[in-house]
Amino acid sequence: MRTTKVNRIALLFNANKIFDHDVIGGIADYLGSTRAAWDLFLEEDFRLRLPGIEHWQGDGIIANFDDPAVAAALSRCRVPVVAVGGSYADRENYPAGVPYVATDNFKLIELARQHLIDVGLQRFAMFSVPASEENRWAQERENAFRSLMLGDQLEPEIFRGCETSAHSWDAAVQVQIDWLRNLPKPVGIVAVTDARARQLLQACMLAGFEVPEQVAIIGIDNDPLVRTLTRIPLSSVIQGAQEMGRAAAHLLERMLHGVRLPDTQIVVPPAGINVLASSQYQVIKHPDVMRARHFIRQYASQGIKTVQVAEHVGVSRSSLEAYFRQELGCTVHDVILDFKLNAAKAALESDDRSIEDVALDSGFTSTQYMHVVFRRELGCTPRAYRDRVLSERRQMASV
Repeated sequence: MRTTKVNRIALLFNANKIFDHDVIGGIADYLGSTRAAWDLFLEEDFRLRLPGIEHWQGDGIIANFDDPAVAAALSRCRVPVVAVGGSYADRENYPAGVPYVATDNFKLIELARQHLIDVGLQRFAMFSVPASEENRWAQERENAFRSLMLGDQLEPEIFRGCETSAHSWDAAVQVQIDWLRNLPKPVGIVAVTDARARQLLQACMLAGFEVPEQVAIIGIDNDPLVRTLTRIPLSSVIQGAQEMGRAAAHLLERMLHGVRLPDTQIVVPPAGINVLASSQYQVIKHPDVMRARHFIRQYASQGIKTVQVAEHVGVSRSSLEAYFRQELGCTVHDVILDFKLNAAKAALESDDRSIEDVALDSGFTSTQYMHVVFRRELGCTPRAYRDRVLSERRQMASV
């Protein structure tokens, strides 16, 4: 009986990063949907370690080439290698002789900026990271932002800030606050990662800038962990990282069967945007309404009432209600409930918490009340909403 050869494949990624994690998820999805027989090698803690990789006795490697040290270490590798990383405007910057699957850095920035334009903003800035060889992907995103702004005859405002660590955190945040104070408002800011966007959200909270009324923020990565660490839900561009993983695995499987693919380049566009509160800018003229919405956005899931919002703003409940009806055409309670509903929808879409826990964490007084709101506003139960979203995702993944 003839048996299928099992190939030993090394995955060189830092899976504590959401991009690398999702690429690996795409590789796993490819293996689960094909007859490819691979034994996978990853470090026990899912980190990328290069020392000794040249002596690894295996059949193939898929690696993140954003770090030039990885490309250098694998430059004389004797087994098939597929590279994954950021795209480059200059094709000469791609590694020679290695098939490469790239996230489309230009499209990522274009999609983020267009979203900010669509919500009505006219001023834009970018929050990047300090330049380094390891951050070449960020510099490509800067170049994309610069090109888009100059194309509209606008001056590109790009701020890199500084590296953050425990001992420099306060100074780094203060530098961000100083930059924010000098920006004309309202402004839409594209952060090169969700981690950078989260830092900026914290700086806005400390400095008293309303998000998104004064500063609208969108990140890149759609990192679920980052979303749990922000008081205001973060909008983010969804990279096509899982599709990249599937494409990289398919290329390597072809190479294992003797197909030569030198200098093959596949650029994968973003999968979309997860639009949440941080970028949902709306033109609001009345300062009390602006302050109230900012407060609601932060604390709606903690079960606040209209009277608490009015106390925070410093006006009577009746006055605040009148301002809301005039400015937004709804009540304060309507806005609180809308934020609770959006928080519940995001939780149902992104994790497997129980319906009871989602209701509690979203600020609803009971599971029954959340059911009532879902049926009234969406025409379905929370469980049916989750099942529908998951079904739609499975269908998209199978296309």
